[in-house]
Amino acid sequence: MKTYQEGERFPGRVGRTWEESEPAFPMPPTAPKDAPNILYVILDDVGFGWCEPFGGLIRTPHLMKLAQQGLRYTHFTTTALCSPTRSCLITGRNHHSVGMANITELATGFPGYNGRQPQDKAGVPAMLHQHGYTSYCIGKWHNTPSEETTIAGPYDRWPTGSVFGFDRFYGFLGGDCDQWNPKLFLDREAVDPPRTPEQGYHLSEDLVDRTINWISQHHSVQPTKPWLTWLALGCAHAPHHVAPEWADKYKGQFDMGWDAYREQVLARQKQMGILPQDAKLAPMLEGVQRWDSLSADEKRLFARMAEIYAGFIEHADAQLGRLFEFLERTGQLENTLVFAFIGDNGSSGEGTLTGLFNEQSVANNVTETVEQNLARLDRFGQPDSYNHYPVGWAMAGNAPFQLCKQYTHFGGVRNPLIVHWPKGIQAKGELRTQYHHVIDIVPTILEAIGVEAPRTINSVHQEPIEGYGMNYSFDDAKAPSNHVTQYFEMLGNRGLYHDGWKIVTYHGRKPWENTARWGFDEDHWELYNLKEDPTESNDLMKGRDRAKLDDPMVKKLIELVGMWWAEAGRYQVLPLDDRFQIRALGRQGLYTERERMTFYEGSVRIQEFAGPDTKNRSWEMTAEVEVPAGEAQGPVVALGGSSAGWTLYLQKGIPMFCYNFPGPEYTYIRATAALTPGRHLLRYEFEKTGPEPFGAGGTGRLFVDGKQVAEGKIPRTVPVGYSMDETFDVGCDKGTAVTPEYPSNASFNGRVLRVDFDLKPDFHPDHDDPTKKAEARFQHEMLRQ
Repeated sequence: MKTYQEGERFPGRVGRTWEESEPAFPMPPTAPKDAPNILYVILDDVGFGWCEPFGGLIRTPHLMKLAQQGLRYTHFTTTALCSPTRSCLITGRNHHSVGMANITELATGFPGYNGRQPQDKAGVPAMLHQHGYTSYCIGKWHNTPSEETTIAGPYDRWPTGSVFGFDRFYGFLGGDCDQWNPKLFLDREAVDPPRTPEQGYHLSEDLVDRTINWISQHHSVQPTKPWLTWLALGCAHAPHHVAPEWADKYKGQFDMGWDAYREQVLARQKQMGILPQDAKLAPMLEGVQRWDSLSADEKRLFARMAEIYAGFIEHADAQLGRLFEFLERTGQLENTLVFAFIGDNGSSGEGTLTGLFNEQSVANNVTETVEQNLARLDRFGQPDSYNHYPVGWAMAGNAPFQLCKQYTHFGGVRNPLIVHWPKGIQAKGELRTQYHHVIDIVPTILEAIGVEAPRTINSVHQEPIEGYGMNYSFDDAKAPSNHVTQYFEMLGNRGLYHDGWKIVTYHGRKPWENTARWGFDEDHWELYNLKEDPTESNDLMKGRDRAKLDDPMVKKLIELVGMWWAEAGRYQVLPLDDRFQIRALGRQGLYTERERMTFYEGSVRIQEFAGPDTKNRSWEMTAEVEVPAGEAQGPVVALGGSSAGWTLYLQKGIPMFCYNFPGPEYTYIRATAALTPGRHLLRYEFEKTGPEPFGAGGTGRLFVDGKQVAEGKIPRTVPVGYSMDETFDVGCDKGTAVTPEYPSNASFNGRVLRVDFDLKPDFHPDHDDPTKKAEARFQHEMLRQ
């Protein structure tokens, strides 16, 4: 049978009848002979000094085995934040080049910052589709513009959309995710987890199960067809969720504290050859407490937080071990090019100086005390927690470097990389010290397969790849790096690597703060000679007269700063923007802003920004429900989850309203009589009475069929956001429950026909005056400086 490639000219012959004709079948593209499978394994928020293959104290035997049979890259850099790093990993271009300067929720209206992956810089799955690959995306996906993550789409920039080009997707769309009760999608459909936490569910296990399942099916039906799989675990981003038996493995092992941890890890790194013997610890972030200055209670609390984090990572490693064992047992590991990224940026310092039980607390300016958290210590890491460790552990986990996630010092951008490909790499268990960056992965994949980046994808001409292939280094430890210059920029922090030198700035904002302390013209450019000082511990500009132009170090700094500005212009880094949370306020025009909104039955898993905005205002809602015979139960409408939120629900047929302020601090407004079977109108109204522009309290009232049945005072309300990953749902409460009075993923056993919202009810019109709201927002931001 004659065949031809799809898109080529038909090579057969068409006659008057089939007897006089010659057929030829169009065939899909095929991969080059012996093309490898490609596996991305991505851990989240794990610094350079946490895991044992790079000198850390967290046991990861399966990653360690992979390293012993492959290569460890010790001078590999990321971008300092998750979405930007992943955009580089998947496109081979710099993050500003593809509009992903930071996370999608903080995108702004400039080409390098808009969060919209351009069609002319498509992802590697779309590239490899033209070469016969099938591709799977499993786990975290935080690269779709936030305003495009609802069922209304558009879907172009979803994992399975045309821009990125994956064939299948199973995972979550946000920056972080509850590991016990994740909000999952299968392709483009919202789905519930297959089990509950009580039945033993955990997201890391589920993601690896799905990975094995899809690869198993693929290999069964097309064993010679290569695949690309992107496995991005939620671990170890906050919340740090894991069963107690995993955390208990580390009891007492962090009692030495973060200062001693850094010393121990540096010694191990020297012993392993990861760092030279004369390497020094870079300085701690100013203001982080010395461990020996803490009280006994603080030490006990903070050490347990580290134990939970360590158990979280070891548990994830165990799941990866199942995947590696499956690939080996089925004969696929030999020709699978594995990239194991131990972190997409440095460890996160967003847990404040004392750590958090509920990460939503700091987002809403609520202080958690050590006493509060000690009282609930056994609940850390368990369902209904949303925990994060103190910033001291982030600095320790980035040992020997300084600073952390969000910063362009090595603590934010230096991450371990393991490369494993038995069929393609002869060297085993060796270190590689060549400088490389996340934009170098895609060209490495293309070279390993033996193909070039397509000139067009989906009929769109493609811009060039910006990274450099690492293949030259696979079997030559001494080969000079082909990646000589790389700029960095993240949230106003800047840096540049060039041929063994590094310049970098710290822009005066702590990782949990919202405002920089000075402007760009006041930034201090630091200078490091990495050949003599690989940890950035000795700033060569400290104490120097920068006006002394004949000083060779001043000359070097001027040269490199000029180079940074040239790279910034080349890759869409300008305009510089050091704002943080206020960026999200500037995006409100992209979201639906309606005074009146109606939601119908089946409206579930709606992102908070796309639902009714019930923060910092008076508002009311009316739900038309059909109450079943018997005992009516469950949530009629809910927003948020255990971290914060509100819910209108029925309990034994009695209408209830619960407001959950971060703490948790529950306020209940309860009717007294059960509803009769049939159709009813339930109305809830909140009248904002407090003077504060943000987070003011007020009065909540509950009505049944037009008659008030309950009233209560809500002392304070959420000013910024209810949750990192919970949603707005009609007829159910997906994810964790707003109130402990019903279970997670609960549903109403009647029908919710519609829910109408009035977001500007006529209680006190001045509360919702646009001018006054804008003035209040400005005052609020000024207070946060």
